Amino acid sequence: MNQDISERQTLIRGLGLIAAISVIIGNVIGTGVFLKARVMTCNVGDSTWVILAWVAAGLLSLAGALTYAELTAMKPEAAGPYVFLRDSYGRLSSFLFGWMQMFIARTGSQAGVAVVFAIALNDYLSGGLKQTLLTTNILGFDYEVTTLQIIAVAVIVIFTTLNCLSVSMSGQIATILTGVKIALVLFVGLGAFLFATGGSFGNFSLMNTSGACEGVADAVRFGSAEYTFLAGFGAAMLAALWGYDGWDNLSFVAGEVKDPARNIPLAIIGSVLLIIVLYVAVHVAYFYILDPNAIASVSKDSSVAMVVVSKFFGGDALSLATGVAVAIFSVGLMLSSLGTLHTSILSASRIPYAMAQDGMMFKTFEKVSVNAVPINGVLFQGVWASILALSGSFDTLTDYVVFGSWIFYALITSSIFIYRRKHPDAPRPYRAWGYPVVPVVFLLVSGWLLLNTIMTAPTQSFIGMGLILLGLPVYYYLNSRGKNSTEVE
Repeated sequence: MNQDISERQTLIRGLGLIAAISVIIGNVIGTGVFLKARVMTCNVGDSTWVILAWVAAGLLSLAGALTYAELTAMKPEAAGPYVFLRDSYGRLSSFLFGWMQMFIARTGSQAGVAVVFAIALNDYLSGGLKQTLLTTNILGFDYEVTTLQIIAVAVIVIFTTLNCLSVSMSGQIATILTGVKIALVLFVGLGAFLFATGGSFGNFSLMNTSGACEGVADAVRFGSAEYTFLAGFGAAMLAALWGYDGWDNLSFVAGEVKDPARNIPLAIIGSVLLIIVLYVAVHVAYFYILDPNAIASVSKDSSVAMVVVSKFFGGDALSLATGVAVAIFSVGLMLSSLGTLHTSILSASRIPYAMAQDGMMFKTFEKVSVNAVPINGVLFQGVWASILALSGSFDTLTDYVVFGSWIFYALITSSIFIYRRKHPDAPRPYRAWGYPVVPVVFLLVSGWLLLNTIMTAPTQSFIGMGLILLGLPVYYYLNSRGKNSTEVE
């Protein structure tokens, strides 16, 4: 009996509804809700449009979730999106999806949350941690290496090492981590009204006219000569989509969900709706405490949520109560980041392993350690995530991740039309609400977002597409080897 068959026999449906919801919320709520308000305010200028961007991004994610719910309930198998693409568009599309996960989505996300950990630690130490170690110019672009990036790399190395030693994950742990994340959002949102002073609903009528907008490109910075509203709102939605990224995670473990016909649709749709409510509520709290100029002027190495929390209990830096509130938030954000990083490393390492098992990746990724860890996959992603952490800022990293991910979100969503046409009588425990309008709207808006990103951030976009297309020669090499031998080396 080969290892692949043995592994499949060990899979059991042990995730109930609460655990399934925790898998989604625990991966979605991480960093974007605490950091992206700054750049989004620079993109659209005021609180109303920032909140509308969060709602629009949430509804877009919900439209995708409604479609994914039908596909996942119909095919409740492990690595669902990989299966959807393979069975609808063929092996090349599923290979490029796995390749994108390896080189952009998962490793980029790991680099992003590691940078957030460093930002939170810097906030906790009152900004005294950041120092510039190297400044240079590469191909006309200014580039610097700071201590925050080094710390991010160190965190990736630590958790990569831990994941080489053992695997310790369960539905109960996911539920606990989800509780911490929700509590952190509620702490900031409710605390702004209960503990902070100086808040005013008058901030909602103000515009960003003099915010620093550090690192925001002129093409998507409100008030600049190159700015257009559609470009700015598209950039704001892209930023918000980072905050929702991960709504599809349950589809990767669908083969382990109890009563999938009932629990998968409930978990996917219910989670996205709850997250929309939490995100909108906490951003109302941000703008109640800070006006748009203040939010836009927050350093890119800090977070809007931290500035809000620092105003709790009078906002006196020497106040014990304020210090405790800041410490609670900083530790909570660091724990949230580390939890997301650990979960991502743990799950993502199985992507190259599964591809190698399917003959669609180098056979070295099949290697399993004595602790039953796909060790080469863990080490590879640790090295690549470290390189990405050194490559740019948090916002740049998330642009790579979201752009690459949404190319395949659109492709996977479109597969529902193929399944409906080719298999009209297949059992569908859940049928996508609003079909075919909802999937079509999802695809149209996704296409607009991708086109807008190409126009306003061409460098990041083409780097993202280039990394995906780099998989083509690897795919054809592996297939040519497969024609001449029984196994890919």
